[in-house]
Amino acid sequence: MGFLDFIAKPLGLFLYWIYNTIALENYGLAIIIFTILVKSAMFPLTLKQYKSTAEMQKVQPLLKEVQRKYANDKEKLNQETMNLYKEHKINPAGGCLPLLIQMPILFALWQVITKPLKFMLGFSAEHLAELAATAKVKGAYPEIDTITYFIKNGMGDQVKNLNMFFPGHDGINLGSIPTYHFDLLAADPKLIILLLLPLLATLTTYFTARLSMPNTTDTAANPMGKSMLYISPLMTLIFSFQFPAGLALYWIAGNIFAIAQQSYVNKYVLKKKEVEIK
Repeated sequence: MGFLDFIAKPLGLFLYWIYNTIALENYGLAIIIFTILVKSAMFPLTLKQYKSTAEMQKVQPLLKEVQRKYANDKEKLNQETMNLYKEHKINPAGGCLPLLIQMPILFALWQVITKPLKFMLGFSAEHLAELAATAKVKGAYPEIDTITYFIKNGMGDQVKNLNMFFPGHDGINLGSIPTYHFDLLAADPKLIILLLLPLLATLTTYFTARLSMPNTTDTAANPMGKSMLYISPLMTLIFSFQFPAGLALYWIAGNIFAIAQQSYVNKYVLKKKEVEIK
């Protein structure tokens, strides 16, 4: 059993339930609905993160003054910094909890998407080995290669529900790895749709990062945020070409939800106003 199997198994069963019910047996739609439900369930934690970040921004001038005043006394600096946080009822680690929860879910979902026969359909290790031996797969994602082999050879109906992942020979396999190689794209035009997923994931990641930045005209006010504005989309682009397309679809749905969520929080919860520093 893998490290995240205890998370991946219930997530896989939940995703499969969504596929059979709400998503009307559409795998891509099931991933989108799954993402919305998970993000909605985590909204209280995310709201806490937003509030913690907003409070940290408010005390930045005071924090800078403390750092200037006690620059040569680390012990006093740490003490006064903690006093400042305590006075304003700020938990410096308050914004980390949602991220710590989301990361295992993300990695577990990666397991579900790359091993759907195990986590969604409940195939045993023996059954998976038998299918892999028949398909003679040796790639990094044997279950995806197994599904592709049986369906492309017209044997999808011989194995339970394989067609859900690759709906017909002309369907889009969300278990496939997106590619930017033009020779492969020319040979199989359907891969162009998969190419769009990493691009959309990258674009929505940029807008998510941009919206989460504080509204200030001071470009030096938040150097870490400015860096993440470009680092996050770049990492998304790189990873999207390393993992199955279903994960990129998860990122897109999650980012769109996050953009709507952040807009709502900024307007109705935090009532954030643009600050001009001259």
